[in-house]
Amino acid sequence: MNKISDYVGQPIFTQVLSLIDDGLIQAACKKHNADKFSKKLSFKDQLTTMLYCIFARCTSIREAETGLELCQGKLNHMNLKKVPPRSTLSDGNKKRTSEAFGSLYQSLYQQYKYIIPDSPLKPSIASKLYILDSSTISLFKAILKPAGRKRNDGKSKGGIKVHTLLKADSNMPSFIKYTAAALHDQRFYECIKELPDGSIITFGKAYINYQQFVKFSERGITYVAPQKDNADFSSIKELELKENETAVLKDEIIEVKYTETIEQSSVKRTLQRRRIAYYSEKHTATFVYWTNHLEMTASDIIAICQNRWQIEKFFKKLKQYFPLNYFLGNNENAIQIQIWCALTGLILLQVLFNENKAQLAFSILASIVSLHLMMNHISIAAIIKKYKQKRKQTKPDIPTKKHPKEKAPPCFQAIINF
Repeated sequence: MNKISDYVGQPIFTQVLSLIDDGLIQAACKKHNADKFSKKLSFKDQLTTMLYCIFARCTSIREAETGLELCQGKLNHMNLKKVPPRSTLSDGNKKRTSEAFGSLYQSLYQQYKYIIPDSPLKPSIASKLYILDSSTISLFKAILKPAGRKRNDGKSKGGIKVHTLLKADSNMPSFIKYTAAALHDQRFYECIKELPDGSIITFGKAYINYQQFVKFSERGITYVAPQKDNADFSSIKELELKENETAVLKDEIIEVKYTETIEQSSVKRTLQRRRIAYYSEKHTATFVYWTNHLEMTASDIIAICQNRWQIEKFFKKLKQYFPLNYFLGNNENAIQIQIWCALTGLILLQVLFNENKAQLAFSILASIVSLHLMMNHISIAAIIKKYKQKRKQTKPDIPTKKHPKEKAPPCFQAIINF
């Protein structure tokens, strides 16, 4: 590594922060009046401190304060005049609205959504596809109501549910809503009214709602969902299977009966939908999907529903590289701020990963940033480039085949003769 050309004079953490434009920070601050009642800690300083906590994987405010105090000579690189005291940071997490951090994340997503595309689907499908799911994060106190029954010993922990609408072409959330873990997943439909008409959405069995299916069809939204285990339907018409879709077992139109509640009275309705049964050799199992799209090929419908697991990979990546086992506040607002900052850190790492066309694992990049946060002043791009060169140099030599006339050693020759 060339120390002269690769040395940038800025710590790795500062290089990561440079991806956040000051205009986006000011816009989010102004939109939610984030600095209106705060004199000791500005919104930008709190964001910088919280991102430091996320990347350094601090488990308490004391750890964050101590870590920053050891960087006294480098605070100017982060545009911090002084280290925020623990009480000041704690008050900021409690009183400053978490919506400002959410707005900043949305702005970063809009800025970098064309840099972080990563989808195996057709571009025409991936650009319209949204994946809906939720993940529950256990809390150390009963701050938010957890799912399930109350424990007999009374020592129940809280839980926060992260409802996520993931954009398939970027594998990053385009919309997020936080609720108590006890709230049912289908209540999230009330929050995604801004889903574009003509888009495609896929989700799990927990979000199946026949009344919502009708609303999707009225807006021209295509949905793809797995069949519920207790689904009651009758077959109306079987569609012709294509020759190249050998794994498709059945493609048919079905009719479903359901009950709709209108002004405290029950009304029976019928719903016609397309049903596709597919056998996976990889999993040696049969999967059944429902959709309201009659013209799309069965293979595309199957690919859409299989791509739903990308959101599970996203949740795994978030919890693995930015562990949310410890929170720096014991109130709902502080928890939401920390999750928003973790999501912001994740999108920044994804931008670095994709812009530099990294060949190293994403976990390696996350570890490099975490371990050399303020100590290393080498360019991140140079580190990634050096890793590419190292991989080329350490490629194993292909072993040459043994000449057919060459005889085996005596010990092996005896076994062969036997």
